[in-house]
Amino acid sequence: MPRFLSSCSLVPENYLNMSVIPQRITKKIFDRYQQVSGINLWNSHYERMQEHLSKQKEVNNNLRREIRQRMGEDLDDLSVDELRGLEQNMENSLKVVRERKYHVISTQTDTCKKKIRNLQDTNASLLRQLEERDEIPHFGFVDNGGDYESALGLANNGSHLFAFRLQPNQPNLQDGGIYGSYDLRLA
Repeated sequence: MPRFLSSCSLVPENYLNMSVIPQRITKKIFDRYQQVSGINLWNSHYERMQEHLSKQKEVNNNLRREIRQRMGEDLDDLSVDELRGLEQNMENSLKVVRERKYHVISTQTDTCKKKIRNLQDTNASLLRQLEERDEIPHFGFVDNGGDYESALGLANNGSHLFAFRLQPNQPNLQDGGIYGSYDLRLA
């Protein structure tokens, strides 16, 4: 029987299950072949998977035992030669780890030295630029022999200049510590 989908088109009901049909047919063909020939097609595949599983379990057990031995456990069953071998293995591992540590430290040190050298070069460049600006009259101060008192407006006895001093706002803060507050008053 046809049914309506969201797109409002007529679609056969088993159209949505078309991907399942070839799998069913294929399975039926294999099942029929096994019945007629009397051979189980999946036995060899199952046996290979079981062998692979047992090998993986054995590898896993060996690795776990080696980890325990490196942690200082399960050492009772080992002979003197096996203990020496374990000791040599751990010394070699320690050597590899130590070399890696020193490599990382030296790389970080070299990187830091390069950064410091770069900052020093940048600082020197900025200082040269600043010195060049001081030499150009437009940017820096130039002594042109002028009368600085008249330039500051000290004429008429400097009547427009005021002297200021800071006085403590509270009498108990006479020392002017870092938290003392001051107000600005004309002297």
